[in-house]
Amino acid sequence: MLAEWGEVEHLMRQPGNPSVPIILYRRGATITEAKSELSGARAAEYPVVHGQPALIDFSCSLVRADVLTASGISAIKRRPNWLRITKGWLFGTANLSARNVVSFRDHVLSHGIERPLVLMIGAATKGAGTDGLYETEAVRQIAFDIYPSAYTHFIADAHQIPLASGSVDGVCIQAVLEHVINPEQVVSEISRVLKPGGLVYAETPFMQQVHEGAYDFTRFTELGHRWLFRNFETISRGALGGPGLSFYWAAKYFLRGLTRSRLLSDVLSLPFALAALMDGMIGEDHKIDGSNGAYFLGRLTGTSIPLSSIVDEYRGAQR
Repeated sequence: MLAEWGEVEHLMRQPGNPSVPIILYRRGATITEAKSELSGARAAEYPVVHGQPALIDFSCSLVRADVLTASGISAIKRRPNWLRITKGWLFGTANLSARNVVSFRDHVLSHGIERPLVLMIGAATKGAGTDGLYETEAVRQIAFDIYPSAYTHFIADAHQIPLASGSVDGVCIQAVLEHVINPEQVVSEISRVLKPGGLVYAETPFMQQVHEGAYDFTRFTELGHRWLFRNFETISRGALGGPGLSFYWAAKYFLRGLTRSRLLSDVLSLPFALAALMDGMIGEDHKIDGSNGAYFLGRLTGTSIPLSSIVDEYRGAQR
């Protein structure tokens, strides 16, 4: 369940300078101002958008202050959440996400910490399969995105997470790393805010065409995803959707290019969805080589995979 502000506001820090606390001012339960604890010229004030502080250093972020504060939403145009979730359950990826999220939750709880705190990144809409986390009172969530919603506490850029170091027990980041300009920096920030031995659960696309327009930068093979989280010990990892789902994506975008219509291409590509339904007939190794995305569940350690050993982590069919 989402944490109350009073439980987590002491963790807030200046973006890019986690040694400096953020002071939140309230009128009743509503946040009205947010300032750094520094005094004089070094002090920083942050806008409050729809009651949520926008804790972003706009001088080094793709998020534009004028767009955010003018409308309260980001420049990214997202598809309706119900449509994305429906497709996920239809193709089986949401079932796998749900099982993985429950496993993530159970590993966080296994540390024996009373009401552990999990950071949800990019959580303005509920991620596929995350109900197992949100509906568990034994686990609290603190959440942010680049625009406010009922599921977020604050607005932030994941390159500079405005939380104290070693302040959370787990981090969940679904379908976000493709939209950041520097995934390595974001994962470094995840490692910083996690407590020693903390858990991460990540989902990131591989064989997907550009979505969310100009705010789409990067893809990862399953092995590349493992390298991205090289400072974590693997609990589980693998493909999220196989070559059938990747084929469906390709067919849909091919038809979109021919018709110049998103709606028409969505309709005409429906027969190709049968390919996605056949992914259940494909072995995990072949799924990995043609995966639509990758997932990783791991534990933060004090060591990293050596560069010379990363090829030994390959789990695809071309061995």
